Amino acid sequence: MITREFSWSSWRERAGSHFAPRDVPRLLSEVALAGLRLAAARDRELGKFDGLDARDPDMVDVVLDLARVIGERYFRYRVEGVDNVPARGPALLVGSHNGGLQTFDSLLTLIAIRDRFGVERAVHPLAHDLLFQAPRLREVSEGLGILRADHEGALEAFRRGRLVLVYPGSDLDSTRPFKDRHRIELGGRTGFLKLALRASVPIVPVVSEGTHEQFIVLTRGDELARRLGIKRWFRAEAFPIVLALPWGIVPGYLPYLPLPAQTTVRFGPPIHLPQLGADATVDSHTLQECYRQVEHAMQRELDVLARGRVPFLGRPQDRRPLSDAAVRQ
Repeated sequence: MITREFSWSSWRERAGSHFAPRDVPRLLSEVALAGLRLAAARDRELGKFDGLDARDPDMVDVVLDLARVIGERYFRYRVEGVDNVPARGPALLVGSHNGGLQTFDSLLTLIAIRDRFGVERAVHPLAHDLLFQAPRLREVSEGLGILRADHEGALEAFRRGRLVLVYPGSDLDSTRPFKDRHRIELGGRTGFLKLALRASVPIVPVVSEGTHEQFIVLTRGDELARRLGIKRWFRAEAFPIVLALPWGIVPGYLPYLPLPAQTTVRFGPPIHLPQLGADATVDSHTLQECYRQVEHAMQRELDVLARGRVPFLGRPQDRRPLSDAAVRQ
């Protein structure tokens, strides 16, 4: 396990080589404008592979160091089972998404792998087109190694022996109602399975508890999304209504101040699927069998985290102070 001491003065000096003070308002405005641009016309060629070569390990370290401090001091974050991630070679990390647009579970997953294997063990999250629709937003996304949710980029990452992180349930998962926060929701989507089967890579389940308590989803708004045509414009199937700070009850696509819920990320044992090869046709029966296997494995891991959990406080073992090494076991 790689241990790190955090110094604000040292961090600011390192961050200054990658980010300017004006970047915060600029990135926020670009996110808003990118949504409008995405609705008007998606550029399918934008940022296709750039996150593979443009990934900047020092930028990754800068962002994850700050996120780690927030995770430890605000969310009292814990990690379990990170040794289930292969130390070398390609693998597909399949996660259950939480927290609406502010998916802090993704950052905690990247932190856990970086702290265990070092920043050289590259992880490439697959992300929505939104992150590639404006210049600075695209530059930062690519510097962090983020790829568009595209099989070609993921396959190239596998060929280079890297890890790829995907959240198949996407918006359906990250905006599921609060009462369903302990339930895996992959949305019936099987694209990630076709990717893993054709690349012959293992799947490592990643689940978390706490990130879906950082705001409260009252309703996912599936019917409202259909009526508004959200999927056609923004490639999303939900229009959630949430209770979040500082707004109160609002649409779930606004930035919010997350509640300080104790958060734990857990990695399950690798799942080895049939080896079909890159040119194989994946039949529906194989897909459904694999889907059930992955869904069951993820639900089993999430049940472990949910057992005995008190909302916002965590499980009894999560509320006991641990040494720095034990926190990131």
